[in-house]
Amino acid sequence: MALRGAKTRAIGMVVNRAPDLLNADPHFALLIAGMESELAPRDYGLLLHIVGEHPEAEERAYRRLADERRVDAVVLTESRVNDPRAALLHDLRLPAVLIGTPWPTHPIPAVEATDRDQGMKDAVDHLVGLGHRRIAYVSGPEDRVHTGHRRGTFTDRLHHHGLLPSHTAASDFAARTTGAAVTQLLLDDSPPTAIVFANDMMALAGISAARRLGRDVPGDVSVVGHDDLPVGQLLHPQLTTIRQDLDHMGRAAALSLLRHLGEEDTPAPPAVTPPQLVVRESTAQAR
Repeated sequence: MALRGAKTRAIGMVVNRAPDLLNADPHFALLIAGMESELAPRDYGLLLHIVGEHPEAEERAYRRLADERRVDAVVLTESRVNDPRAALLHDLRLPAVLIGTPWPTHPIPAVEATDRDQGMKDAVDHLVGLGHRRIAYVSGPEDRVHTGHRRGTFTDRLHHHGLLPSHTAASDFAARTTGAAVTQLLLDDSPPTAIVFANDMMALAGISAARRLGRDVPGDVSVVGHDDLPVGQLLHPQLTTIRQDLDHMGRAAALSLLRHLGEEDTPAPPAVTPPQLVVRESTAQAR
């Protein structure tokens, strides 16, 4: 994608999450911290737009950034099924890098782990090793590419052990909908003894829902999160989770864009380490 005119020395990031979800989830803050650690020393700024979950507002934000020449490039997060952003940015001639699962049909470079499946495989292996046979997965929204991919890895790994998923459910990342999904799972006639969640904040909402039903974690149900956010170590039980180095991913995205923009002496983006299972207190032997 060609650059237009003089550099603004700014990188854009448009976030389509509701403000209350951003307030509760430090995921994006860690990504932004990683990007800023590479941008600021090179006199680049990060221009952040929070547009909520409104596709029209998101498109308008990208068009403003391009038409007003406010940024040199943009960082995308969370690839979506039938995502219109790749074609839009191509038409706007706005360089971009994606943090997350890449689109198979679009050439936008992506920053992702070298083995993105490893953490989920290890989580399933861990739970099966503890004797769990009824294991559920609570995912993020169905329109996210990573939702289908992670659920597929989860299901395939259970098949590897000769098991089927106990249940699967989707949430919109919010505590209320996640809690409702977990409540329904645990009130089933054959409830899961372990639940894997799409992120740590959903896992914490799931623990709260289980406790409201009088279920002990991990005594009655084991819980695994995803991301390894700092809050997971501050609660009891401390959260078993799949660690993603979000700061590292932000750094890699910033370096990728800086090299694209022709910044001299910018090192090559490092490989992002595979997701790693971190075992703490929220998983235990199945009863």
